[in-house]
Amino acid sequence: MIFTLITVLIFLVCALLVLIVLVQNSKGGGLASNFQSSGQVMGVRKTNDFLEKATWYLAGALLVLSIAASAAIPREKQASDSRIEQQIQNAQDPNAEPSFPVANDNNNTEKPAEDSKEAK
Repeated sequence: MIFTLITVLIFLVCALLVLIVLVQNSKGGGLASNFQSSGQVMGVRKTNDFLEKATWYLAGALLVLSIAASAAIPREKQASDSRIEQQIQNAQDPNAEPSFPVANDNNNTEKPAEDSKEAK
């Protein structure tokens, strides 16, 4: 439950961060250049300061939320192991000596030594 909440917060912070970065202008105009004609409430310099601070705060929040999400990952062992874990458990020991099949020679089942004794 907590992991899902943190994941949703990460997505919201990412979306806000993208919007704030897109609003900023690399030449210093940005959002403030759109409000110059219609009465400045915050002024050019204060708008840039606000956007820069918001960018840093959102980047910090993203860092903290990412660390919290990695700590909140559900770690319960599920009943069914993954296929890789099953293969590892069923793997043979690579250091064990191989057992080769023994060839059975069905044609020479009689012992020649016993035949020679019986013939005498």
